[in-house]
Amino acid sequence: MPECAHLGLLISSAILLRWSTTYHPYSGAGKPPMYGDYEAQRHWQEITLNVPLGQWYRNTTDNDLQYWGLDYPPLTAYHSLLLGAIANSLDPSFVELEKSRGFESDDHKHFMRLTVLAADALIYIPAVILYFWTSEIPDSKVPPKAERNIFGFRRQHLLILSSLLYPGIILIDHGHFQYNCVSLGLFVLAVVGIMRDSTALASLFFVLALNYKQMELYHALPFFFYILGVCLRLGEKSLLSALKLLVKTALVVLATFFVIWAPFLDRWPAALDALVRLFPLGRGLFEDKVANFWCSANVAVKLKTLGNDRLFKMSLTATSTAVLPTNLQLLLRPSKERFLLSLVNTSLGFFLFSFQVHEKSILLVAVPVMLYFREDPLFCFWLLGVSCFSMIPLLIRDGLFIAYCGAMGVYCLGVVVMVPEVMETSGYFRGRAGRLVKAAAVCSAAGAVALSLACYFVEPPERYPDLFPLLVSVYCFAHFFLFLVYFNLKQFFGGEGGWSERVVRGL
Repeated sequence: MPECAHLGLLISSAILLRWSTTYHPYSGAGKPPMYGDYEAQRHWQEITLNVPLGQWYRNTTDNDLQYWGLDYPPLTAYHSLLLGAIANSLDPSFVELEKSRGFESDDHKHFMRLTVLAADALIYIPAVILYFWTSEIPDSKVPPKAERNIFGFRRQHLLILSSLLYPGIILIDHGHFQYNCVSLGLFVLAVVGIMRDSTALASLFFVLALNYKQMELYHALPFFFYILGVCLRLGEKSLLSALKLLVKTALVVLATFFVIWAPFLDRWPAALDALVRLFPLGRGLFEDKVANFWCSANVAVKLKTLGNDRLFKMSLTATSTAVLPTNLQLLLRPSKERFLLSLVNTSLGFFLFSFQVHEKSILLVAVPVMLYFREDPLFCFWLLGVSCFSMIPLLIRDGLFIAYCGAMGVYCLGVVVMVPEVMETSGYFRGRAGRLVKAAAVCSAAGAVALSLACYFVEPPERYPDLFPLLVSVYCFAHFFLFLVYFNLKQFFGGEGGWSERVVRGL
């Protein structure tokens, strides 16, 4: 089968699964007065199309910030403006100022679903294909696999398809309804830049990702410390070459920021309004039940009684403690494998300890894990499964339980068939250690299945209406914390697998 036919089949399979998900409900369907994220995205199209740019992030008569006020960076606003213009050309009632609040129709649902599918097909899917097709890790310790695998597909084909079948992004973007595929696709392209030794392209795409969703700050430190580490290494041989690389990277970053923010700088109060909206510290440490440290600790200590200022300082200290070691090691010993591991460790650290984390933010952890998948299939597959399960209270609330079961079934079966080594422990765990890890993974999956069914079918006690979402958050937090420990150990000790056996013997 020709190469293009293989890729065509992969892309068609990925799009088919996404389109199948769109027939399920979306966030806030038929639930006034605020509806949900679907309405938020539609409302941003309405506002950016009908309100002057200087008022996009400001509370005015035409822009009530209490009703889904725009709280993402300018690139999201420009994207909303483009979609709003298309919507207006199709049917002005889709984005009519104020009168379109809560607008719901079959035509509009098809339009909105297609906008996500188009963004996914144009940005995220090509970025994933490009990464797995072009980005080998030169310092990888994983032995190369056979060139051909199943039905004549190359190993890269199977890794691409297993990544594109990951249910988290599909269920959130094409079910719940968001455009995470844009920022995450740009992030993947930035990683491709690093893997191809192009810091300029990496910087360009990462700044674009950051200016689409500010949560990309989860990934900022590894990019900064890796590029700085490369400059320091280069400076040992040629100070001039190191300065050139540093200046080139800085110019790309500054120029990209300037182009994106230029319309707001011309109206400088609008830029301040935007910055205030991007970091709403007044919303508190957390809202819904999230699988992080603070939500789990809140079971024993009612943290919200401590006040936002104190909680913010505690969060900043905990997050810094969690993410600085991995990034400092990356600075001192930059390598592409350590860069990927630092992305995993840093995003996990931010998810577990930072301020105002949403359950959907786990996608910022999941994508770096997907990019590292071929280096450690079992642990990556395990983490990706838990990441999807951690969002099940949200998915059930949106009426997506059946879609969740179907997508998870397709993904798990597909990965096991396409990447058989996913059931093998890596060189870090041999003998008894390997058997314990496999047993732990099976028990973990069984617990997730049991809790999933309980969340959907079992009525919680009247006294504890949030019992099952809380159990899910604590269960997943324990997993994520242990994954954070594991991937940090892997980054710091590299190929020195003896640490795993010593830990197991100690148990």
